[in-house]
Amino acid sequence: MTNIAVLGGGKMGEALLSGLLKAGQPAEALCFTERYPRRASEITDRFGIRHLELAGATSVAELLVIAVKPQDVEPLLGELAGSLRPETLVVSMCAGLPTALFERRLPVGTSVVRAMPNTSMLVGEAMTALSPGQHVTDAQLDQVDRVFGTVGRVVRVPEAQQDAVTALSGSGPAYFFYLVEAMIEAGVALGMPRALASELIVQSALGAARMLRETGEHPVVLREAVTSPGGTTAMALRELERLGTRAALASAIEAARDRSLDLGTSYAR
Repeated sequence: MTNIAVLGGGKMGEALLSGLLKAGQPAEALCFTERYPRRASEITDRFGIRHLELAGATSVAELLVIAVKPQDVEPLLGELAGSLRPETLVVSMCAGLPTALFERRLPVGTSVVRAMPNTSMLVGEAMTALSPGQHVTDAQLDQVDRVFGTVGRVVRVPEAQQDAVTALSGSGPAYFFYLVEAMIEAGVALGMPRALASELIVQSALGAARMLRETGEHPVVLREAVTSPGGTTAMALRELERLGTRAALASAIEAARDRSLDLGTSYAR
C-alpha cells in the first residue's frame, strides 16, 4: 500500500482520487491539499479522504501527485523545495510542463514523472501517458504505471511526444462530448425528444468504441462496413467532407498541441 498525496482538488485531482478509491485504494492511504476550504470540504465529505496542509501531505506521501494549474506550479514548487523528502516520488499532471522544470526547482536528484491522463479516470477508463525524468528508476516508473493503471490504460512515451498526447487524449474526451452534444441537438432539431436522442447517441458512441477496441479493425474498415453506396450514411459523410470536418478536427488538435507547447515555454523558464 503506497501513501499517495494529491496536491490540488480540481477536476483532475478529484478524478484520480475517485478512481483510486474505486480501484480499492484505502482512503487512509490517500490525502489531498486544496486552498479553497469549501472545495476541500466537498471532497472530504464525498470521499472520506483527509485534507492536509502542504507540510502534512509531504510528510506522509511516498508518491506525490501535482494536479494544479500550470500558473500555480511556481509558487507551489517554492514551498515544496523546503519540505519534500528526498525519497518521495513526484508525479506531475500539469499540462505542458516538462520534468526539467520540477527537477530544477526541487531538491537535487528528485525523481519526477510526467503524466498526462484524462478525466475518464472517473469511470476507470482513463488513457494516461507517462514520461520519466532523468532520475527515475525502472521500479519507480513501474510504480506510477500501477497507480494510473488502476484508473485506466497506460502507455509510456518519450517526453517530446507529451504535447501531442495532451492534444489527442488529454483533451480528447472533450472532443467526443462536443460531437455527442452536436448530434443530440441535431436529433432534437429533427423533432426527436432530447432524452431519446441522448440515449440513441450515447449507446451508439459506446458501441462504436467497443467495436474499435475489440475488433482491432482500422476505423476506415469499420466505417466502410456501414456505408452503403448511395445510402444515408454515405450522404452524411459526404456532407461532413464538404464542410471540412476532417480538416477542422486536425486544426483543433494542432491548436491544443500548440497551447501545450506555449504553457511549457511560459512556465518552464
